[in-house]
Amino acid sequence: MRTLIGIGVGPGDPELLTLKAVRLLREADVVFAPTTSLDRESRAEQIVHAATGIRARRLVFALDDQGGVTAERAAAWDEAARAVVEAFEAGARSVGFVTLGDPNVYSTFGYLAQTVAALDAEVQVTTVPGVTAMQDLAARADLRLAEGREPLTLVPATAGLDEVARALSGNGTVVVYKGGRFLDELTAAVDAAGRADAAVLGTDLGLETENIGALKSRDGGRAPYFTTLIVPPARGGRGEKL
Repeated sequence: MRTLIGIGVGPGDPELLTLKAVRLLREADVVFAPTTSLDRESRAEQIVHAATGIRARRLVFALDDQGGVTAERAAAWDEAARAVVEAFEAGARSVGFVTLGDPNVYSTFGYLAQTVAALDAEVQVTTVPGVTAMQDLAARADLRLAEGREPLTLVPATAGLDEVARALSGNGTVVVYKGGRFLDELTAAVDAAGRADAAVLGTDLGLETENIGALKSRDGGRAPYFTTLIVPPARGGRGEKL
């Protein structure tokens, strides 16, 4: 059986890899990592090497593209899938693909898996969950993501500020990913919703350049692409939301 495994490696700290992720990475015949250029080591590749010593093979994706399925993005998916299929044809039985966070949460892996399946229906696709940025930031900032009956809403900033504003109008925690380019607008939206006091911002989690702090204390301007915003609801006494 030939198996393609999407392996979540967390947001940045190599110690957040699960035991299962480490085992399957070491057992894999080939390990691939996404990048925007063959001469650029991606964060996922760095995490895997730091945790296991494994040097992943790079697959180029149009990760910086915007505006849906561009020609460059589609071509990159196709080429990456062909590289995976070629690895199987060369004798690999287990191929790992590492991805930041979790492979089932806003991950490139899903597009790769669909494309590989279209090329070779006999390839089995599985995933290994990884720690997400919102979990890491919540732990580091001592924030409870959800209590009792509270909903938890995850929104990519790329979905638009209207989508973020709708989430903020609810009564649960709102998490916003990919908000670095829109940080001023996001801050204004959180202010307008009257929820700025408890909001926490985290950038480059697990790296030397990481920064974690209150949203209202930021100086303004843009932030890195890997930016996570958590906006918890107002909470009272213990068990109030049960």
